Amino acid sequence: MGAEAIKLIAEYYESIRDLPVYPNAAAQKLRENLDESLPIEGEDVSHLFETFRDFILPMSRHNGHPRFFGYVSSPGTALTAFADLLASALNANVTSWRSAPASTEIERITIGWIKQILNYDKDAVGLFTSGGSMANFAGLAAALFSKAPANLIDDGARALEKRMRVYMSEEGHFSITKAAGLLGLGRSSVRAIRVNERFQIDVEDLIQKIEEDLSGGYQPFCVVANAGTVSTGACDALAEVAEVAEKYNLWFHVDASYGGFAALAPSAKHLFDGIAGADSVSLDPHKWLYLPIDCGCVLYRDGATARAAYSHDAEYTRVVGDDIEEFAFWDYTPELSRRFRALKVWMMLKNVGARHLGQAIEQNINCAKHLASLVDKSDDFEMLAPVELSIFCFRYVPPSVRKGLERADSNGVEEINRQLDTLNKGIMVELQRDGSSYLSNALINGRFALRGCVINYRTTLQDIEVLLEDIRRVVKCTRLSAYESD
Repeated sequence: MGAEAIKLIAEYYESIRDLPVYPNAAAQKLRENLDESLPIEGEDVSHLFETFRDFILPMSRHNGHPRFFGYVSSPGTALTAFADLLASALNANVTSWRSAPASTEIERITIGWIKQILNYDKDAVGLFTSGGSMANFAGLAAALFSKAPANLIDDGARALEKRMRVYMSEEGHFSITKAAGLLGLGRSSVRAIRVNERFQIDVEDLIQKIEEDLSGGYQPFCVVANAGTVSTGACDALAEVAEVAEKYNLWFHVDASYGGFAALAPSAKHLFDGIAGADSVSLDPHKWLYLPIDCGCVLYRDGATARAAYSHDAEYTRVVGDDIEEFAFWDYTPELSRRFRALKVWMMLKNVGARHLGQAIEQNINCAKHLASLVDKSDDFEMLAPVELSIFCFRYVPPSVRKGLERADSNGVEEINRQLDTLNKGIMVELQRDGSSYLSNALINGRFALRGCVINYRTTLQDIEVLLEDIRRVVKCTRLSAYESD
């Protein structure tokens, strides 16, 4: 079985560049092929592998394709796929040292390496999560239980005399708002702060809103800064936000789920100055460490504070032993059962090394900047946001329409922009159906943007050039070409 599976993996990695990024298939076809009755008798495993090769694989979106630019999806690697296989074979439940001694030590070692990458406090505590959303939830929960003036753990939100407030920029990830709702604070407890022209949090507006809430009888307790937003890749001025958090005694959380590991790239390292002052940090090794999902990470600068939020005494989890054997991950996370996520992180860093990973990340950043350069030189594309890391936001603007924008009054400009929004929505859909390249979308200053993220070691500068040519080809070969003459 192993030989057959590994042959499938090898064939997939060898052919991934030649596959359509996205299958052009209807949901009904998928349902017809997969919606079977409950198997009563088993079948030969070779047939299952055939189904994977002949149907599941071609009917999948290939996140590892060098021109898959949608969202922030890592391509994975052969080595880390094998690491996941080995971890599943071992089937360790990494709840505590006594449950999984070797797995626990490897997780603590790799967390130590991540702290070194970020220049974070060496005494901080961290662990791997399912992803950035769970890491953000864990950080926000620790913040709430640390800063709340009541015993929320025992008495719940009803014990609060004042309504609590969280602050993040308009570009912040929805998982923060979602966490606030799940924690009983309500999504409306998260206040959105304006951003500047580089889509960074406006520190003056942050201070103003904190002061307003203090005067209005609210209890500010946490500010969230971004180290790489998902829409534009913007990095907030972390050191400045840290100063505000310290001034008002707020928990300082940094959402570095997308961008954090860009600290390995020499050109981007300065963007993370100030992250050492964060009380908690969320990261996603399964993004810019090129790992298979799932593998998020949360770091707490003060482990004791986080432990106070999560620890719970139960006789069936009580550990009798020395200090090392008493360590338990359940004291720092909502989860109890946890898979051996650290093995793929450990194997990747040990095999490739931090320097080569930094070079790969640098190449991804260069690809995004190359697109911006090509767009700026073109007469049919327009950048809608600056490139900070490896995310780019732009739109297609036919040359004739560009001239119309230059001549139109404010009402005319708004109407043309609405037409361009419609055009670019159509381009995105047709491009995805085409299968050669894949983009997602973002809303930039009210305008529909074609959005891409380069987070694949296979992607080259030539792939960026192919992307723009794919867009031009899609426009000419579909009904969208009518916009050229409008």
